Amino acid sequence: MFTSHSFPPLVIRGRSLLPVVQGGMGVGISAHRLAGSVAREGALGTIASIDLRHHHHDLAERCRQSPDRATLEQANLTALAREIHAAKALSEGRGMIAVNVMKAVSAQADYVRVACENGADAIVMGAGLPLDLPDMTQGHDVALIPILSDSRGVAIVLKKWMKKGRLPDAVIIEHPAHAGGHLGVGHLDDLHDQRFDFARIFGELATVFASLGLNRQDVPLIVAGGINSHDAVRALLDAGASGVQLGTPFAVTEEGDAHPNFKRVLAEATPDDIVEFVSVTGLPARAVKTPWLTRYLRHETKIRAKAGALEHACPTALECLSACGWRDGIEKFGHFCIDTRLVAALRGDVANGLFFRGREALPFGTAIRSVHDLLELLLTGVTRPAVAGRQAFSLG
Repeated sequence: MFTSHSFPPLVIRGRSLLPVVQGGMGVGISAHRLAGSVAREGALGTIASIDLRHHHHDLAERCRQSPDRATLEQANLTALAREIHAAKALSEGRGMIAVNVMKAVSAQADYVRVACENGADAIVMGAGLPLDLPDMTQGHDVALIPILSDSRGVAIVLKKWMKKGRLPDAVIIEHPAHAGGHLGVGHLDDLHDQRFDFARIFGELATVFASLGLNRQDVPLIVAGGINSHDAVRALLDAGASGVQLGTPFAVTEEGDAHPNFKRVLAEATPDDIVEFVSVTGLPARAVKTPWLTRYLRHETKIRAKAGALEHACPTALECLSACGWRDGIEKFGHFCIDTRLVAALRGDVANGLFFRGREALPFGTAIRSVHDLLELLLTGVTRPAVAGRQAFSLG
């Protein structure tokens, strides 16, 4: 467990944590091994809820034998329950285990229910305004943490939730210009809008909090996107953040749940390898320009023109998204099966996978280090010599 640092704790629902949060990364990139290892150090570790069946051989086999939607959905709910219990066991009672649920997925309510019923300490929700999250978790003692990108979104959630008698236990503010995966803007042109600057958001939220009769301590603010050093952590905590969230640096740790090839692609990517595009969710996204993504982007205009408003059968039968550009024939959205591509990345298929990644350089460069080493570097600035690797990849 990591204890030696000078920063005040991040306090969520009465629990004192390290002020560094591990972000949720699907499909299967942040599962029980990563989340549990982060929590064991005294921080908040996050399981990404969507499509975890690929980490469980028996569930994957069941889905191969009966590839219908009901079987796939039940397998994923079973996998989520297993991952929560495994992460809690690995954490040894330290830190917190959160489950990330995307607002954009069709099974969001089921994922939230299973997370609550199986002892998750927190629900983190992004990819849309989680206005009904308090209703979905009624009767459960669980922290609720929305992911938003600007002060306007935070104000909307605060006002809506306060009418329900609930405050967020923390708010994650993600800067779309730097984060990986799906980004909290409507259009690619908005990525660098000044309304996403953390300093500006802190100032605007001071006014919002005052107007609602709230103190800053009532809702801790956790900032995310592009944080890759001790100096960055210190600057943001000094500026008013209660904590910071990182995704890509945790994805490439020894304890990360993805294939070693996945970690290598992320760790070795140069700035020129990282690209923004429109996902099948309709949201801008950021990923490494690997062979499949390069081909897709080269032909994207032709694909859109040819596909037009044509609807397609879901290639996996999972119907994972509530709105999918490929399945629903939404021309302005992306046109590919995101589940298939993310699973390929999880398995280390460099040629065919979609490898989400943040824009900034990684704390250890191209090196793969442990969760403990990463937290030590971020919180103290100390980089110890590497020890023998503990790669532990396993996929059913």
